[in-house]
Amino acid sequence: MRLSVAAAVLLSAAAYYVYLPLPPGVCEPWKLMLLDALFRSFMTAGDVLHGLGLVHRVHLLNWLVALVEEVPARSCPALMVSDSSLGGVPVRVFAPRGEERSRRGVLYFHGGGWALGSARMRSYDLLCRQMAEDLDAVVMSVDYGLAPESVFPAQYEDALSAARAFVSVDTREQFGLDPGRLCISGDSAGGNLAAAVAQTLSSDASLPARFSLQALVYPVLQALDFHTSSYQQNQAVPILYRDVMARFWLQYLNASAALEPHVLANAHSSLLDAPTRDKIDWTSLVPAAVRKHYTALPPGGAAAKADPVFLDVRAAPLLADASVLSRTPPAYIMTCEFDVLRDDGLMYARRLREAGVAVTSDHYDDGFHGCMVFANLPMWSQVGRRSMRRYIQWLDQNL
Repeated sequence: MRLSVAAAVLLSAAAYYVYLPLPPGVCEPWKLMLLDALFRSFMTAGDVLHGLGLVHRVHLLNWLVALVEEVPARSCPALMVSDSSLGGVPVRVFAPRGEERSRRGVLYFHGGGWALGSARMRSYDLLCRQMAEDLDAVVMSVDYGLAPESVFPAQYEDALSAARAFVSVDTREQFGLDPGRLCISGDSAGGNLAAAVAQTLSSDASLPARFSLQALVYPVLQALDFHTSSYQQNQAVPILYRDVMARFWLQYLNASAALEPHVLANAHSSLLDAPTRDKIDWTSLVPAAVRKHYTALPPGGAAAKADPVFLDVRAAPLLADASVLSRTPPAYIMTCEFDVLRDDGLMYARRLREAGVAVTSDHYDDGFHGCMVFANLPMWSQVGRRSMRRYIQWLDQNL
């Protein structure tokens, strides 16, 4: 009897911990709740041990991720898979076997808030394998440096170095890459790096080849407004909470963690000039049907000018001038309804179009942040599978 009562209490406690009220329309909410409960457990453990001075919270999270997710480079009948370097930056290379011929190429940057994750993670390994096989393309997944050891602009510079090497004559000849069929891509923080590098290289006339496409998957593109309609709507929706995104930004920009309440209140950007504010004005750049009833909120706290690092377009590609955007390649931008970063992607798509760039917007009404990398077991998500299939299909049709 006592064991039954104890079991019932434990099950009730577990259910209480796992259960999280989610907005209607989220794909497979119980799977998302379980995933979120796991992430929250890891993050709580990291916060406790960090507070005790035993280990940095990010180091613990990456150790746990590596323990659960990291897989070796395994070749298969269709692909040669190896760990190598590109421009001095570690990469995992997925190269199709078979006859030598000119092939498409994709350079991919993983997500993780510039602090977590790896090209060696099972989820990214499977994604890149799928791309390489379905596209008969050479895919290189980049292991750029991670915070806290690497902070802006180190991750951007790693991404830029890898991209320059990817389009170089040596790499193209080694892997048989078609110089007219190269794509730069990434998800979340990796989408940020892909967008920033695409902007930089589009203005470099010295390159022997250029990226013909950019494919950005729920990218993070600005750190000036944490009250966009998607931040307001989804601030408590897993797996990326509003305050967690602010922490990632502060860590990436090497800013004090004490600024978190300040940036969450938008006090750090309350004195922006009009041209800069126009570039992130979600009330005009995001369609009314998407932003719904949400309106701009006045900044809280003491008004202040944004630190210059928050305005650096290498960190915040959404702030680039139209003249820069106009030179970037045609774009694919995936957004998810239940994602704090939804409006970042929608605003960038709008600004690219206004600059004359062809854009394919791919929006998932039941999607959540990170869904595309949950396209395989054990966390098999229907929207993850659909989004990955559509992403690869677009590449196949356009690259």
